[in-house]
Amino acid sequence: MTTPDPRQSDAIAAGRTALGIEFGSTRIKACLVDADDPATVLAVGSHEWENSYRDRLWTYGLDEVWSGLQTAYADLLADAERRHGVRPATVGAIGVSAMMHGYLAFDAAGELLVPFRTWRNTNTGPAAAELTEAFEVNIPLRWSIAHLHQAVRDAEPHIPNLASFTTLAGYVHWRLTGRRVLGVGDASGMFPIDPATHTYDAELLRRYAALGTGLDLPALLPDVLVAGQPAGELTAEGAALLDPSGALQPGIPFCPPEGDAGTGMVATASVAPRTGNVSAGTSIFAMVVLEQPLAAVHHELDLVTTPAGDLVAMVHCNNGASELAGWAGLFGRFAEASGAPVSTDAVYDTLFREALGSDADAGGLLAYNHLAGEPIAGLAEGRPLLVRTPDSRLTLANFARAQLYSVFGTLALGMRVLHDEGVALDRMFAHGGMFRTAGVAQRFLAGALDAPVSVADTASEGGAWGIAVLAAYLPAAADGTALDAYLQHRVFGGFAFETTNPHDDDVSGFARYLDRYQAGLAVERTAIDALPVEGASA
Repeated sequence: MTTPDPRQSDAIAAGRTALGIEFGSTRIKACLVDADDPATVLAVGSHEWENSYRDRLWTYGLDEVWSGLQTAYADLLADAERRHGVRPATVGAIGVSAMMHGYLAFDAAGELLVPFRTWRNTNTGPAAAELTEAFEVNIPLRWSIAHLHQAVRDAEPHIPNLASFTTLAGYVHWRLTGRRVLGVGDASGMFPIDPATHTYDAELLRRYAALGTGLDLPALLPDVLVAGQPAGELTAEGAALLDPSGALQPGIPFCPPEGDAGTGMVATASVAPRTGNVSAGTSIFAMVVLEQPLAAVHHELDLVTTPAGDLVAMVHCNNGASELAGWAGLFGRFAEASGAPVSTDAVYDTLFREALGSDADAGGLLAYNHLAGEPIAGLAEGRPLLVRTPDSRLTLANFARAQLYSVFGTLALGMRVLHDEGVALDRMFAHGGMFRTAGVAQRFLAGALDAPVSVADTASEGGAWGIAVLAAYLPAAADGTALDAYLQHRVFGGFAFETTNPHDDDVSGFARYLDRYQAGLAVERTAIDALPVEGASA
């Protein structure tokens, strides 16, 4: 057993810490860091959960939000006690992050009007198209304003009772602090932000009013805060929600709640212009901080912001590593059934390393990871597929590479558009669990982007650590320190980044794969028409 570090134990006991909580697509994670040295992770906790497909909409139950949060927090407390001999009684600051976008609608009494509609839903096409035309700004299907406007178009009965709507991070923060606010990065996925004012674009609010919906949109939206601004304190009711044991006391300050895109930028130190990052989980997205606005509107690109309010081009794909996880589960079960069980991590490690011995173009195999609809690819629904021709080389190595390529396929389509806009990048970082196996997913992503890709030791901690860093940033922001300077000097100064340059064979091999991928989208569309989803789950 490792001897506890007395300084770290003292920091936990004294509450010189920052707690980050992130609601991801498959896990709720809690991460405790040293507030004086946010690069130091003191304890972690987690809880697995999964979305449900009900009435043809993806959702999570709000009871699962709170039971999962309590489990993750209790797991973190136990981890701190195991590692440091101290069970935290308080923390110095708290931050909440979650999946961006979606729709949580409430009446004046704070009651949920319809089940939570997540970013994954693609039923908002007519609303998104109308708003994109009216605003002359791309409004993706998953944005909160698209969900709201679709409900208006459909004359849903809850609209007359609507008093507010928000994202998942905004909802959790509200219940814990009593304040209806959002960090600017998360808010930029609800409604377009003016980068000059760091709040909702006044001209576009006026254009929305001109549509004649009768809604007072500014009154419905949460207030916007930038990173480092105080965002409330833990209330007695919030403390009981987070820690039902009653040990946690109210009064702890909060940073603004953020979306997973913003915490991903923080977790990879990519909040300055000409930096970017790729976050891979249930969804996958790339964020590139812009030097200037784009020349044209592109349906493949969203314009959002960093947590500090700077303009970002976002390539967001609804489908990330979930299909890969499904195949890993199948191979794990095969090993168990054969009498030689292996851990999930070992399954991934074996598949990833096998992929290194494959053909550069995956031997003619073609994989689609589309469990849900994929707007960039023009797909309203998803049908995961593995396709090959009779002359394809069906090997385990080629299969593994095809599955990894499929995670990056739709992302690469959007990144081509950024390249054509002349957007320059000095650094591209990657984070997410699939990058834990060194030298595989990172190498293939470098080939897909034809650009160097860096990964830091925080790759598997991801957004929970990122929002903990934003919570720890509160005192430095009060002293006037800019977020990028804080990250460079206070957080990442001692970090070693592993950078992989693109291999020529991978670049050309992925290009051939992507050409087949684009052509094969016709097969995906046919599968959607020919194989309808039946029942209450997908």
